[in-house]
Amino acid sequence: MSLRTRTRALAVTGIALLTAAGTLAPTAAADRRGAEQHPSGGGLSAVIRYTEYGIPHILAKDYADLGFGNGWAQANDQACVLADGFATVRAERSRYFGADGKPDGSLSSASTNLASDLYFQGVRDSGTVAKLVARPAPAGPSRQVKDLMRGWAAGYNAWLRKNRVTDPTCKGADWVRPVSVEDVHTLNYAFSVLGGQGRGVDGITAAQPPAATAAPRAAAKSVDPGEAAREFFDTSDAAMGSNAVAFSGRSTADRRGLLLGNPHYPWSGGRRFWQSQQTVPGELNVMGGSLLGSATMSIGHTSRIAWSHTVATGTTMNLHQLTLAPDDPTAYVVDGRRERMTKRTVTVPVKGGGPVTRTQWWTRYGPVVTGLGAQLPLPWTATTAYALNDPNATNLRAADTALGFSRARDVAGIQDSLRRTQGLPWVNTVAADSSGGSLFTQSQVLPRITDDLARRCSTALGKVTYPSAGLAVLDGSRGDCALGRDKDAVEPGIFGPSRMPTLRDAPYAENSNDSAWLANADRPITGYERVFGTVGTQRSMRTRGAVEDVAAMAEKGRLTVADLQKQQFANRVPAADRALPELLKACTGAELADACAVLKKWDRKMDTGSRGALLFDRFWRKLVVAVPAAQLWKVPFDPADPVRTPHTLNTAAPGLTSALTGAVAELKAAGIALDAPLGENQFVVRGGKRIPVHGGTESLGVWNKVEPVWNAAAGGYSEVTTGSSYIQAVGWDGGRCPVAKTLLTYSQSSNPSSPYYSDQTELYSGEKWVNSRFCERDILTSPKLKVVWARER
Repeated sequence: MSLRTRTRALAVTGIALLTAAGTLAPTAAADRRGAEQHPSGGGLSAVIRYTEYGIPHILAKDYADLGFGNGWAQANDQACVLADGFATVRAERSRYFGADGKPDGSLSSASTNLASDLYFQGVRDSGTVAKLVARPAPAGPSRQVKDLMRGWAAGYNAWLRKNRVTDPTCKGADWVRPVSVEDVHTLNYAFSVLGGQGRGVDGITAAQPPAATAAPRAAAKSVDPGEAAREFFDTSDAAMGSNAVAFSGRSTADRRGLLLGNPHYPWSGGRRFWQSQQTVPGELNVMGGSLLGSATMSIGHTSRIAWSHTVATGTTMNLHQLTLAPDDPTAYVVDGRRERMTKRTVTVPVKGGGPVTRTQWWTRYGPVVTGLGAQLPLPWTATTAYALNDPNATNLRAADTALGFSRARDVAGIQDSLRRTQGLPWVNTVAADSSGGSLFTQSQVLPRITDDLARRCSTALGKVTYPSAGLAVLDGSRGDCALGRDKDAVEPGIFGPSRMPTLRDAPYAENSNDSAWLANADRPITGYERVFGTVGTQRSMRTRGAVEDVAAMAEKGRLTVADLQKQQFANRVPAADRALPELLKACTGAELADACAVLKKWDRKMDTGSRGALLFDRFWRKLVVAVPAAQLWKVPFDPADPVRTPHTLNTAAPGLTSALTGAVAELKAAGIALDAPLGENQFVVRGGKRIPVHGGTESLGVWNKVEPVWNAAAGGYSEVTTGSSYIQAVGWDGGRCPVAKTLLTYSQSSNPSSPYYSDQTELYSGEKWVNSRFCERDILTSPKLKVVWARER
């Protein structure tokens, strides 16, 4: 086909689609009256225009139809992953996969399918989600969000009804079946409680009162509760992290804002991002990444605003230590009055056996819990028990917060959405707008634990865990230790918007999963309560490297989207910049001569072609395990110089030489040359093909974080568990369309037979980007344009 003919064909297609869009567009008045709402289960549809890399642009006349198109398109790419998640929230994992099987960890920290099922069946039996859906907005979801969720369920079901699943992961499986609207809401509820009840599932489902005739307990292994709590809530090695930076107009070439979002999320399972554009003409037009099963945009951009999230340091739960009645361990005392716990009996079916029934125990504060992970046991004795308070257990508002972001026109609109809905459970927000505004805010739902409340009401355990980890353990026997209410909070027991650490219109605002303190090193944020995070404490290597980079960028000024792209794939190793000079000075001896020579020539990057990167990586991983943090550096941390300190590697530290000799021996035993290019031994396999992967681990401080699995027998790092995921670099140049580059590192589909299974992964390997087709002319001129009219009937 000639260029002229192709252009004419595209023009005809464009006219038809634009005409359809015009006839679809509802009036604002009709939308307000609800006249455009469809009866449940009837006649939903959406136009889905696919462009390069399988990115769908969903066009709908109202929110129910938009949800329908979203559910349809997500099922098309991720049917098996979604079905697995719905089996989780329907409490059917034991039924289909066995009680002792291990969940994928996307929706809770449960260690077995049985624990997961017992928890989610308890949620269903208690009607928790239905009650939250029924609450009037803003405490509950808005009509628009309800329509989106209803439409999403219908779209997912319609796709299953009209298409054949080809993914071998679940092809022909009986657990792939239609979902209810309640299932969709429950999946989103699971995201909200990930940082609270979701982290305590094992301790909630295993909690049982001590029997009156029970034998004395064996002495528990001695643990440092402060250190245990710190490790439990530490975000540095979490499966989810992120970097994000917003530059205000003072730092950019055209006086408009810039945003680089680099979330670090799992590369498999239900916490993958999925990219799309969502459009209701005259009402909504947004592009970005959604968590699977979400009907709204998690991270994205419009024609005027761009935002991203980073996992925050706020401690999203607290404990109440219960004083039990002397004659009954299932009763507790508050202000001298006895209260009985609520007993919830839960039954779940189990594959290959009869149903399993367990009891859960609930109090006015939340469920009784007997531990937070293996680190922090919380024994239920004849005199004491612990109840877990999770303020996100009453939060089904995150979708409305996201929808507000998608309709915002500037960073003030982002703040307004946060103020109205107060729905983000465990993330910070970083944003920039086309007017030159920038924003960092730690506006998340946290238990209203003030430092004064912790001082007055902490138990002996809480006096240790609150300073170390922000985990308050309050005296549950005192009514005056209740969490109280802020006047501007949407519900009791949480902080209001005026208490959130926030930075507006700074030359740069950056976060890499440390607390809000150094969002801008020249304008540190202070004055917030300990539960939000720390002030004046040592920052992670990634934060320090990130602040160095973005501060230098802001000082240089005249930044463009191209500068954001360079930063994303700079792959600089801050740990090497601080450690390598001293290491090379001490690198002596014939047995290390080859290693020293390789490290001396290394470019101090984690590019696929970097020689020496793998050697330093393996050395550094061994070193930080062998040498206590306090002994690693000669110059200790100084809160007055938090970006540069600590520094200067302590070469006299025991374990340093053995870490290097161990790394050398490890590579030689695996048949890997000390100067092998990183990409030869850090890769993923897709369709039988090795795809080199650049980037580096958390402790190296690399902005472009990846956490691969070491498997020497398979050739090195043969898989990536988590790391850079949905990346976006967004700016504006005064035109009608934003200047946006995106990349979904693990590609749109988990189905090996899909053409979109590894295409963006190969782009990522080559440090290439996708041009965001946001405006209609860009969509309609895509050489890969494919139009699908998804219909319920």
